[in-house]
Amino acid sequence: MPALPPKLKAIVEGGLCTGCGLCAAMTGNTALRMVLSEEGFLRPEAQGDVAPETDDLIAQVCPGAVVRIDEHDGHFDPDWGPIVELSTGHARDPEMRFQGSSGGALSALLQYLMDSGTVKGIAQTVVDPNDPIANTGQLSRTKDDILRAAGSRYAPSAPLEQLTELLRTPEPLAFVGKPCDVAALRAYARHRPELAEKFPVVLSFMCGGIPSRAGALAILDKMGVDPKELTDFRYRGQGWPGKARAVTQAGDTHEMTYAEAWGDFLSSRVQLRCKICPDATGMTADIVCADAWFGDERGYPLFDEAEGRSLIIARTVRGQAVLEAARTARFIETEPATLEDVGRMQPYQARRRRLVLSRVAVLALLGRFYPRYRGLRLVSAARRTGPLAHLRSFAGMLRRSLTKRSALSR
Repeated sequence: MPALPPKLKAIVEGGLCTGCGLCAAMTGNTALRMVLSEEGFLRPEAQGDVAPETDDLIAQVCPGAVVRIDEHDGHFDPDWGPIVELSTGHARDPEMRFQGSSGGALSALLQYLMDSGTVKGIAQTVVDPNDPIANTGQLSRTKDDILRAAGSRYAPSAPLEQLTELLRTPEPLAFVGKPCDVAALRAYARHRPELAEKFPVVLSFMCGGIPSRAGALAILDKMGVDPKELTDFRYRGQGWPGKARAVTQAGDTHEMTYAEAWGDFLSSRVQLRCKICPDATGMTADIVCADAWFGDERGYPLFDEAEGRSLIIARTVRGQAVLEAARTARFIETEPATLEDVGRMQPYQARRRRLVLSRVAVLALLGRFYPRYRGLRLVSAARRTGPLAHLRSFAGMLRRSLTKRSALSR
């Protein structure tokens, strides 16, 4: 069996692979392919020899090795990154608002891009037709395609694995991916400028981390559903926040609240790289969307079912132009928001970003490979929380790292 090239091997064995699939695409999906690991994450597997120069380039663009912002439009907030426009809103189409996880704003923007002729297709992630709890890529060309992809999919996905095929299409496309997927695409575009022409608009969503496939299996086990009997599975959506919903071959439907599915089964199975993510809010995208949660008196988000509401951040001048055009064309309805609003809607994202440096410091202390973050102003973010929080974060990361290393050595 061929081995992974040395630099990619260091990333994967260090637990820093995000599973985006870019490295496989860089070999034309021949020398490398994405497979499901024993832990339930997508990882590259060697199928042949990878040229040293390709391994070098992978190390320069892989989000497990580097995340970089060279320049940006608008104000750069230490917690939330580049901001040109900050809004909340929702899709004006009632069906799109209902199907989406958080108001359908992202889906509505995609529909505008298609209908306006800005792009001719959308590269995005959908449910795998052969495996209801898994994901696959889709080139959407119709509203039905976009609706099929609506709703969060809390499972591993490798949207950049299809990059070679997407580049063969003659028309411009929009790309939708996790923040790490977008960061990888932007980094690779520095070496292949044609990618900027192929994907004139790049969109993302705020991410809580990529759970293992084991998370979905645990949900099914709690529901008493045999995965082999499953015909349909939604992680959420069809309402806000929507419920995890499993449908069996017998026609039985089983549901679980978002708070239980994410809080009890998925969030605890997030991969290591996500715990040190400097950009879970899509800072390199043109537009990013998220849940615009309402909070309780303590500031904790409420997950009561309601009409969907999206947080929308235009990060670039191009993104703001798309948002304004979609609003004018009545695809989307918005109202202004403030940084204070965002802090109340997404408190977890701010806390995690502020603690990234203390967690990365553990990897450096243990002599392990760790990512290089450039232009992300993590020191400024770290200063927004106290030393006790950093100490607890450092200790927790150290404990997890030593426990995992001990388990691997047995």
